Amino acid sequence: MNHVPASPFPAALTAQFTALLRLTDADLTTLHALLQPRQLAKKELLLREGEVCRAAAYIETGVLRYFYHVQGEERTGQFFFENEWYADYDSFLDQRPSAQNIQALEPTRVWLFPHDALYRLYDERPVFERFGRLMAEQAYRGSKARGAALLNQTPAERYAQLVRDRPQVVQRVSQRLIATYLGVKPESLSRIRARG
Repeated sequence: MNHVPASPFPAALTAQFTALLRLTDADLTTLHALLQPRQLAKKELLLREGEVCRAAAYIETGVLRYFYHVQGEERTGQFFFENEWYADYDSFLDQRPSAQNIQALEPTRVWLFPHDALYRLYDERPVFERFGRLMAEQAYRGSKARGAALLNQTPAERYAQLVRDRPQVVQRVSQRLIATYLGVKPESLSRIRARG
């Protein structure tokens, strides 16, 4: 666990908030004071199953994935890249132990938004409640789309959609982990790729 010294707040993160919310300079100052930078090494876990997700993570650089252990095998739920947010939303909301693992796939710099600080911010500066609602909507949409793909598409169709819609996954994530995301064995993914 590498906490990093204070450093410039990412302009892209400030821009993300100001695109969504009408913030005053005081709002931004408060926000900047609450988020905490952290550097993760490749393969380091940000969250381990059984732990409580105590912060949402904004990815400044790098890649995160979340995965489960199912009958002794890893099953990847999703991948997240620069300028995206991730938290185990169920664990984060209810502050209960997570069933997920969140892992860095390359050296990754995140900014952590602690649960308690976020909820305090909702009370003190209600403009930020819109941010919470939009993040919840995004999490819901992503989860619904993922579930629909697993139910309605073949692995080959899921791979084609991944290549089309999220090429950074194919460029930056190992084929073994992509196979765990698609729900196939690595050799099956090799055959899918050979046919494509």
